[in-house]
Amino acid sequence: MKVSLREWALSDAPALAKLINNKKVQDNLRDGLPFPYGEADAKVFISEMLASDPDQNIAFAIEAEGELIGSISASRCGNIHYRTAELGYYLGEPYWGKGYATEAVCQLCDYVFQRTDILRIFAEPFAYNKASCRVLEKSGFQLEGVLRSNAVKNGRILDMKLYSRIREN
Repeated sequence: MKVSLREWALSDAPALAKLINNKKVQDNLRDGLPFPYGEADAKVFISEMLASDPDQNIAFAIEAEGELIGSISASRCGNIHYRTAELGYYLGEPYWGKGYATEAVCQLCDYVFQRTDILRIFAEPFAYNKASCRVLEKSGFQLEGVLRSNAVKNGRILDMKLYSRIREN
């Protein structure tokens, strides 16, 4: 096993700030993160993760060889979708292309399906993000379709892809 998922700690703030204070990383995430991203921002995020309801937001730090390398979460949806969760993840740029993300996604899905009543986990990467799409495919997700003109990021109108993984009976 190359990576492990663990609870966040406030002591992760310096490493987290270093990972996410990178335009290439932020270009593949939803808006709302400050840039530059500093330790104070990281402490706010970590505090929110530690305070969140673990039945609603399952969030972990991703670690490899004793170092923080990224973040992963499954956030439960509401109303009639209460047994569905949205997957979100990122790795710091030095850790791209090494199989870490695939392993982390597989571990999180196993965790969610073994410990919760969630039936379906979905993700919506930008269509241009071939690496993230490949991570999902290698992690057992199926492409359900392309969401055309579904987002505006950095002033560009973008398609997104919808992937899902269903609990096996």
